[in-house]
Amino acid sequence: MIRHDLSDRLIHLTRGHTPAGNRVEKVIRDREAMANFCSIMRSAQLHGGTGNIVGGHRCVCFSEAPIASLAHMLAPGTNKYAPLGVMVDKTWLFAQGGRPVIYQPVAEYEELPETHKYRHVNYDPINATGDEQDVSWEREWRVETDSIALDPALVTLVVPYRSILETFKGQHDNRQRYSVWATGEVAASSVESFPWHFLVLQDLGLEIDFG
Repeated sequence: MIRHDLSDRLIHLTRGHTPAGNRVEKVIRDREAMANFCSIMRSAQLHGGTGNIVGGHRCVCFSEAPIASLAHMLAPGTNKYAPLGVMVDKTWLFAQGGRPVIYQPVAEYEELPETHKYRHVNYDPINATGDEQDVSWEREWRVETDSIALDPALVTLVVPYRSILETFKGQHDNRQRYSVWATGEVAASSVESFPWHFLVLQDLGLEIDFG
């Protein structure tokens, strides 16, 4: 069955740490997000974190929201996520231990078994205050782990602009040419093609404010 509100792919979006209260701070935050993204590419790993996770469980987080919903997640002015990320197959992540979070009141956290407490996300539409946000639309998934290894053949990297993709490819080609020059013609046969696959959000017609 084809469903436009469901996706068989999950996405992990990066972010910076600087509060983006003005344009200068946003630029700094975007640079931090890019540095995080480049670190993911270099290490081929996603590292777990404890931010906004009740109980301090270390997890790698993803969203099940379809690609079309990224326009809402990345809308100019939200500043929560950067338009940089890693997209994986849902079945693959499930095999790594990934599971959907459980949206429920904080009072029900202690009712969960210890093995499932990492999945809790505060959600109480009846008793919500003005300071609380409903994030259930993110359709979050989590893996409780310190890190997840990424196989470039099995994941898709998400970038905002084609120019960023071309920059990454150019840097890779330059490194390969230097390797051949430094080691001699014998190494020419070992030149590696660019290993990553990309999805460019600009090509999907999404309005992006980044950099």
